[in-house]
Amino acid sequence: MSLLPPPTLIDDASGLRRLVADLASCAAVGVDTESNSLHAYRERVCLIQFSTPSADYIVDPIAVPDLTWLTPFFASPDQEKIFHASEGDLLGLGRDFSFVFANIFDTMSAARTLGWPQVGLAAVLNRQFDVTLSKTHQRADWGRRPLKTDMLDYARLDTRYLLPLRERLHAALVEGGHWAEAQEDFERVAHVRPKPPGPSPDPMAFWRVKGARALPPGQTAILQAVFDYREGQAERINQPPFKVMGEPVLMELALRAPASLDDLSATPGMTPGQVHRHGRGLLSAIQRGLHAPVPPAPIIEVPPDDVLARYDRLQQWRKTRANARGVESDVILPRTTLRDLSQRPPRTLDDLAGIADFGPRRRELYGEEILVVVSR
Repeated sequence: MSLLPPPTLIDDASGLRRLVADLASCAAVGVDTESNSLHAYRERVCLIQFSTPSADYIVDPIAVPDLTWLTPFFASPDQEKIFHASEGDLLGLGRDFSFVFANIFDTMSAARTLGWPQVGLAAVLNRQFDVTLSKTHQRADWGRRPLKTDMLDYARLDTRYLLPLRERLHAALVEGGHWAEAQEDFERVAHVRPKPPGPSPDPMAFWRVKGARALPPGQTAILQAVFDYREGQAERINQPPFKVMGEPVLMELALRAPASLDDLSATPGMTPGQVHRHGRGLLSAIQRGLHAPVPPAPIIEVPPDDVLARYDRLQQWRKTRANARGVESDVILPRTTLRDLSQRPPRTLDDLAGIADFGPRRRELYGEEILVVVSR
């Protein structure tokens, strides 16, 4: 049983206004979200947790869908928002509520910058504060209501220790000379934006199924048809597509083109329940695929040889640098930066300012070396 006072659940507009008033007095606040990606066709943010030095709050966006009162807080450059592994949270909050962000501190990113061997929140809190996080609700459906007390207590622990953890990480970053570098990473993630929604359903999505490109043309059209059937069913029942049918089963259907319920039952991976629920729909989809035109594969653009060679050299340089420092390679430079460097090789240090995600501190640390690598 937790010895902490219970978190405050915010499930109406008046509670939200009280929360905003409390947040306004805080220089730093721990923040996290819980979503329902494992339980819904379209993911949504189902909880937003806040921890101040004196209290824990949990906002229920399903009960309070209008969260515009929080817009100034998230956009404020004067208030630090502390997340652990912030990118998914920021993308979800931006997608669902159109928030924009400033002044982010990401404790996972900071731990990676320092070369900590384990950077998951549970491992970090156990090491730093001897706190054990329960895994009971890791795969919970956060969109279900009512919320149970133990779920709320589980959710609040994801933010309760972020403020003291931030202080320890900040001190270590400053001591190690990595603070400016970490700030560049925080700034980068604060500007990540959700992709604008594309066509629904995406007519090219089936090409992302493992093995799709290796199928003969006729089977490709069947794969597209059964993939689209699965998407339609998943949307209808509001479940993730993988809960309707796994991609390996879709591939088997494309390869075998079963023509009867008995054939479907003999398809590897098909369960009796799937045959009962989807048998006739799948057989109709397969027939459509057999008579459909062969869909053209998306073109994969291969960069020129000199760009590929430059990218390989940059990767090797980055790996060597990371090994010497004891960090993962992308802590040195993200892949997007390597790609930009390989496609637009800089000639001078000033040119580096135009390279994606290559901030002043990294230019100071690695600029001269990069110029040598790309000029070979």
